[in-house]
This record gives sequence, structure tokens and C-alpha cells, in this order.
Amino acid sequence: MSNLADIIEKYILGKLTGEQREFMILKRNELAEELNCAPSQISYVLSTRFTTNRGFIVESRRGAGGFVRIFRISGQQMVYKNAAKDVVADPRQDNVEAVVAQLEAYGLLSSREAELMRQFFYLTEDHWGVQDRARILRKLILRLADFS
Repeated sequence: MSNLADIIEKYILGKLTGEQREFMILKRNELAEELNCAPSQISYVLSTRFTTNRGFIVESRRGAGGFVRIFRISGQQMVYKNAAKDVVADPRQDNVEAVVAQLEAYGLLSSREAELMRQFFYLTEDHWGVQDRARILRKLILRLADFS
């Protein structure tokens, strides 16, 4: 017999697939009542089985009127999101190179676009603080995801 986490996961996946939408909104307490479990068990399943590596983004609002919004993301979107997470707090040129190379390897950047990004961050390395460079690189990657 399946364990409770498997049952919760299958239930949520069934609803998400059945509605054929890119996202769905759940009430954690209502779902826990429906599945006869604690809300913390719902939270556990969401945090371990609905991750970006598995193709999901989960937004959660706790408290009265709280909800859980689950987004299904495309493979390309996952690559962009993972690349943005790979940006370290102090992005030196080697980190920029690694992130850009990853996007280029997946075919999400042309060689020209990749070189523009490399040169941009190379030329600005001495002019911006490390936090600004990290923030800008993350935002640039996530903005590119909007065009995919």
C-alpha cells in the first residue's frame, strides 16, 4: 500500500493534470481535511515532491485565507530557473562563464548572445558591487525565461 506522501502527491498531480492548466490553487487546510491528514503533511509533500527540479514552483501564503499555488513549468523554464539559482552571491567572471555556458549548452542562448553577456559582465566587474552584479545576472536570466 502507498504511504500517505505518495497518496497526497498523486491526488495533487491528478488535480493539476485533470484541470489541464499551468497552475492550480489549493487551500492547505481543506486539502488536509479531504485527505484526512495534518496540514504539515501537505506542506512536507509540497516541499519535497513539487520542486523546481521536478518541474514545479510552489507559492504559499499561510494564515487565514492562506493558499498554495502550484505552477507547472516547462523544461526550458526549469533550466533558466536553475541557472538563476546557480548565480553565487559573489559572481566573478568564472561563475558568469559557467552560468552562460550552461544556457548556451541547452541551446537557450546563441553564441553571439552568450558572448554579449560574458563581455557585459567582464566590462562591469570593476564598476558594480558584487551584490549588484549577482542581482542583475539573476534578473537577466529570469527575464530571458519570459521570452522562451
